[in-house]
Amino acid sequence: HWQVPVAHCFGPPGHYKRKFCTVCRKSLESPAFRCEVCELHVHTDCILFACSDCRQCHQDGHQDHDTYHHHWREGNLSSSARCEVCKKTCGSSEVLSGMRCEWCGILAHAACYIIVTPECTFGRLRNMILPPSCVQLFSRNFSKLHCFRISENLQTESGKNFQSKQTLKIFDGNDAVKRNQFRLISVPRIAKNEEVVEAALRAYYIIDDQQEYELQTFTQQALLSDDVINRNDAAEDSNLGSVFRESIPEAWIIRAKPKDEEVIRIYPAWLKVGMAYVSLRVNKDSTTQTVIKEVLPLLGRQTECLQNFKLVEVLMGSKQVQRMVLDDQELILNRLKDIRKTSIRQMNQTRFYIVENSKSIVRVNLFVGGLPPQLSPEEYTNILKDELAIKTNVVSVSHVYQAQGAVVLEISCFSEAERIYMLVKDTTVNDKPLNAVVIPEVMASKIPQNCCPLLVFVNPKSGGLKGRDLLYSFRKLLNPHQVFELTNGGPLPGFHTFSKVPSFRVLVCGGDGTVGWVLGALEEIRHKLVCSEPSVAILPLGTGNDLGRVLRWGAGYSGEDPYSILVSVDEADDVLMDRWTILLDAEEPAEGAENGVAEPEPPKIVQMNNYCGLGIDAELSLDFHHAREEEPGKFNSRFHNKGVYVKVGLQKISHTRNLHKDIKLQVDQHEVELPSIEGLIFINIPSWGSGADLWGSESDNRFEKPRIDDGLLEVVGVTGVVHMGQVQGGFRSGIRIAQGSYFRVTLLKPIPVQVDGEPWIQAPGQIIISAAGPKVHMLKKSKQKQKKTGS
Repeated sequence: HWQVPVAHCFGPPGHYKRKFCTVCRKSLESPAFRCEVCELHVHTDCILFACSDCRQCHQDGHQDHDTYHHHWREGNLSSSARCEVCKKTCGSSEVLSGMRCEWCGILAHAACYIIVTPECTFGRLRNMILPPSCVQLFSRNFSKLHCFRISENLQTESGKNFQSKQTLKIFDGNDAVKRNQFRLISVPRIAKNEEVVEAALRAYYIIDDQQEYELQTFTQQALLSDDVINRNDAAEDSNLGSVFRESIPEAWIIRAKPKDEEVIRIYPAWLKVGMAYVSLRVNKDSTTQTVIKEVLPLLGRQTECLQNFKLVEVLMGSKQVQRMVLDDQELILNRLKDIRKTSIRQMNQTRFYIVENSKSIVRVNLFVGGLPPQLSPEEYTNILKDELAIKTNVVSVSHVYQAQGAVVLEISCFSEAERIYMLVKDTTVNDKPLNAVVIPEVMASKIPQNCCPLLVFVNPKSGGLKGRDLLYSFRKLLNPHQVFELTNGGPLPGFHTFSKVPSFRVLVCGGDGTVGWVLGALEEIRHKLVCSEPSVAILPLGTGNDLGRVLRWGAGYSGEDPYSILVSVDEADDVLMDRWTILLDAEEPAEGAENGVAEPEPPKIVQMNNYCGLGIDAELSLDFHHAREEEPGKFNSRFHNKGVYVKVGLQKISHTRNLHKDIKLQVDQHEVELPSIEGLIFINIPSWGSGADLWGSESDNRFEKPRIDDGLLEVVGVTGVVHMGQVQGGFRSGIRIAQGSYFRVTLLKPIPVQVDGEPWIQAPGQIIISAAGPKVHMLKKSKQKQKKTGS
C-alpha cells in the first residue's frame, strides 16, 4: 500500500509498556525495538520480518516525488482515539487496532482509513514541519542512525538459542546457515512432513501454499561445508515418517521447490501513480529485457525506448533497503531461485521495480568539527589530507567556519564518504578529537511560502533523561532532519543545514547554559544565514531556567505533551532581548607565578544573556561546579578552556570578603561609590538564581523600570549569603546601585566571577560590559488559551 521502501531506524532495545509488536501483533513484555522515526514497535525476534515501511523524510534520488500521501501505521493508539471517518473510538490498549497517519496524526479504523483522501497536508503543525520533499540526502551505506544524527548506544544482541525438548532448528536458506541464525519450532514427537513444513513457514511468516516448499536436512559437518543433502533424495529407509531421531534436535532448511514458470509482480514506482503493480508470467527464457518489453505497454509507455528503463531488485529489510539493477540478459527464474536459496524470508521482502534511467548524482555532505580555529581553507584542506588522506578528486571543502574550526565537505563517492566518516571518529588534531555529522541538503526554493520550519536543538544531558525523551518525540512529530542533538557537534550543523531557509524559528531544549551556547553560535554565524534573525523559543530543561521563566516557558519541563509545546511555539509572540559582551582583560599575573616567569592572560570575550555576578554569588557557583565536576575531563566549559581557569584556589581569596574594597565600578563613564557588599550582580532579565527578583518591584524615581530590551543593565549588591537567601525566599530584594549601558569594573585582587551560571576565578585587571550587536529575537509564550485550529 506504500510505494517507496524506506528502512527503519532502530536504537538499542528497551522496555515499552502497553505497546504491541507490528509483526506478530502480541504485546511487548520483553526488551523490544522501536523505530526512532516512526511508531513501529517490534520484538527482538520479529525485527527481521518487519518491512521497510518507515516515513520518507527526504529525497534520496530513488522514486522522488513532491506529493505526499498519508503514512498509515497500525495500532498503539490511546484508547480514547476517535476515527476521523465514523467518529467512533478506534484505539485500544488491549490489541493492535486503529490506523494513524505519522505525518498529520489523523486517526481511523482499519476499515475506514481507505476512504480518507490520500493526500496528506501535515496537519496542525504543517507550518513548522520541514517538508520532506525539500530535503535531499544521498545516504546509501550510512545507517539510518547516522543519517538522522542519532547518537548510538551499545546495541545488545539478544540470545535466540533457547533450547527445549520438542524443538527443531529451522533455517530459511544458505545465508541463515552461514550466520547460524535459525528459528525454533515445536512439533509433536511424531509429526508428518507437511506439519513441519507448515510450522516452519509460520515461523518465518510466509503465507504461500505449503505445497511449494520442502525440507532438507543436514548434519553438523554439512554446516561447515556448503554441501547440503536434499532430504527428498535420501534413501527410503531413513524413516521418513517421524522427524525426530535420537534426542539431538536436528537442523533443517526450508527450500522452495523449483518451478518452470511463475507470476511475478513488477512495481512501477512513480512512473504511473494509480497502478500499484503489474503481474507478469515469466518462464525459463524470460530475461530482464523481455520483462521490461512486456511491462511498458501495460503501463501505457509502449512508445518509449527500452534503453530508458531498468529493472531494479529491491530488498526491503527493516534496517536497510538494498537495491540492485538487474543485467539486461539476466534470466529472471534463475534470479528468483538464487534469492530463495539465499533466504526465503528475503524473497518475501524483495520486490522488482521498473525505473526510468536518470543521471544518478552522488553528493554527501559531511560536517567536520573540532579542527583548530582561524585557519585558511588551504590549511584546512592540508590538515584533512594529512590526517584523513582525503582524495581531493572526489572531496572538496564547500564551507569553512573559521571561528569555530569546522568545515563542510562535499563528497562525490559513497565509499570515500563512509571511510572519512568512520576515520574522523578516531582522529585527534592538537589533542582535540574531531567529530563528523552527515547533514542533509535543504532545497530552500521548494519550501512553501507560508512555511516557517522549526529548527530544534536538544541537549540530552539537561534535565535528567527528559532530553532523550524529547528528542524521540520531536523526531516523530516533525521531520527528524530538523531535530539536532547538541552533544553531536554542537549547534553549528543545525544552523548550517538551515542556512538557505528563507524563514525559520528555533526551539532550544536545555538549561540557560544551553540557550546561551545556541545564541552565541547564532551570533557568530548570523551573517551566513539567509534568515539572519530567527526567533528563539525555549523549553527549559536545566536547573535555573531564569530566561525560560521570564519568557513564560515555565520553571522547568515536567513532562507536558510535546505536541502542545509545539503548538505553543507556533502561537508564541516575538519579543526582543538585549545581549551583552563582557571583555575580561587581566593585567600582570598574580604574584607567586611559577618560576617567576609568567605571561599576562590574553583578554577573553564572553557573551551574556541573563546576569553576571562578582564575589559571593560566583563563589558559591564555583563551589557547586567543583563539586559537580569531580572529573577533570569534564572541566572544559564552553566559555573557557582548561587553561583559562586561573590557577588560584578558592582558599586564596581573602575571607574578610570586603568586595567593595577590592573592586572599582564605573557606569557610563562615571565612578560609582559602592556600599559595603560581598557580591555585585549585573542583571539583564528580571529573574536571578532560579526565579528570584533581585531588583525588586517598588518604583524608584532614580531608575527606569527594567525591561529585557531597553539597552540597560541593572546593577545590584548583596551583603552576603544570608541576604542572598532572603532574596531567594522573596523577603528582600538586593541593594540597587546603578543602571546603565556601559560598565568598567577594575579588580584589585583575584575574584570569582560567573556569567550565566558559568564560574571561574578572574585575575586582577579590567572587566568591560557593553551591548552586543543587534538585539536577539526571542519567542514569549502567549497568554491566550491555545486556539483550536484544523487537525
